Amino acid sequence: MNVAIVGAGYVGLATGACLADTGHRVTVIDIDRRKIDQLNRGIPPIYEPGLEELLHRHLGRRLFFTTGTGEGVRGAEVIFLAVGTPPLPDGRADLSHLEAAARDVARHLEPEAVVAVKSTVPVGTNDRLADLIGRHVRPGVTFHMASNPEFLREGTAIRDVFRPDRIVIGTRSSRAADVLTRLHAPFGAPVVLTDPKSAELIKYASNAFLTVKISFINEIANLCDKLGANIDDVAHGMGLDPRIGPHFLRAGIGYGGSCFPKDTRALVQLAGHVEHDFRLLKAVIEVNNRQQQVLVHKAKAYFGSLRGLRAAVLGLAFKPGTDDVREAASLVVVRQLLAEGAEVAVYDPVAMPNARRLLDGAVRYGASLADAVAGADAVFIVTEWAEFVDADWAALKERLSRPVIFDGRNCLDPQQLGALGYDYVAVGRPAIVRKGAEA
Repeated sequence: MNVAIVGAGYVGLATGACLADTGHRVTVIDIDRRKIDQLNRGIPPIYEPGLEELLHRHLGRRLFFTTGTGEGVRGAEVIFLAVGTPPLPDGRADLSHLEAAARDVARHLEPEAVVAVKSTVPVGTNDRLADLIGRHVRPGVTFHMASNPEFLREGTAIRDVFRPDRIVIGTRSSRAADVLTRLHAPFGAPVVLTDPKSAELIKYASNAFLTVKISFINEIANLCDKLGANIDDVAHGMGLDPRIGPHFLRAGIGYGGSCFPKDTRALVQLAGHVEHDFRLLKAVIEVNNRQQQVLVHKAKAYFGSLRGLRAAVLGLAFKPGTDDVREAASLVVVRQLLAEGAEVAVYDPVAMPNARRLLDGAVRYGASLADAVAGADAVFIVTEWAEFVDADWAALKERLSRPVIFDGRNCLDPQQLGALGYDYVAVGRPAIVRKGAEA
């Protein structure tokens, strides 16, 4: 098929590259000329494993990039809208960019084209966009509207396109249902055919449910700290129940990124607009905000005061496999440490350029893991990159002023570190503390 995708972000690029790999002709459209120029040189503007390889394989053959909507949409049977919907100050999704893209696409639609919304949007947006496009489409041109939400995870987006758990198609058009089903057939996933509003809610409900699991296990971890239980064993015992499952039961310092915080707040706002008080999600948001501060509170309990402390913060991306620092717990940890008077050095394998735009100039950026921890009184693990998990902590100990680790992702081996002479404090795990107060 001839496919156009509006929006060259994580979703648009991963979807476009993978559809090109399955044999479709794909044109990705974006108004950011610098980004498009970069892509046409074969350089992805984001860090996403596997994307650069697919880009090089198909660029100029089955995968094209342009700033011209007319050029991109011309001849397209399917147009995906994958434009960002960032949060407004009150938590609602900002649809202005999406609506502008829809108006622009409408003027160039081919007869019988399918317009599918991949952007995460409030329930009812598909109908609003159908009406908007209908007012701007050329006379006599019939189009078909659908909601086709994405379920991609940053860091594994390419794999998630090729091996999805499900394909959700919300439409009232039999043609849109048929075209989108055939387009996704090579991926071999179950297809959920439903109405647009249900499809839109599936996306929000899925992300919100995962935040519930994360905040629940973090609250259990905090309880473990007070009762002397071990969250690793508790989570394992819970996860063996097939009704619960093991996924998203990893305790730590909370969720972040571009999706979970935004979508959870947006669903609370959406519920409020129909006079439904979503108290559960309000509590989830409160728990997560508090959880991102846990690591620094533990450090204060251990040291008494953090003023003058030389802290090494390892990990700035909100999770491994991405350079995205949006709503990352690292930002909270670094800012808290600075507010407490600590001297902070940071290191991340890929996310430091993005973090520099958001963090205080007082932060020192390590050239390497070893450079970041040099002379540190405490190490804070904030993102569980393999480089940190597999590090030679025996050798790194020689570079530290004090061998103290605060593990915010429970990703290191407490016994191994204890045997090396480290003090070790995590979330919901029994601490190994030889010096200072119990954290």
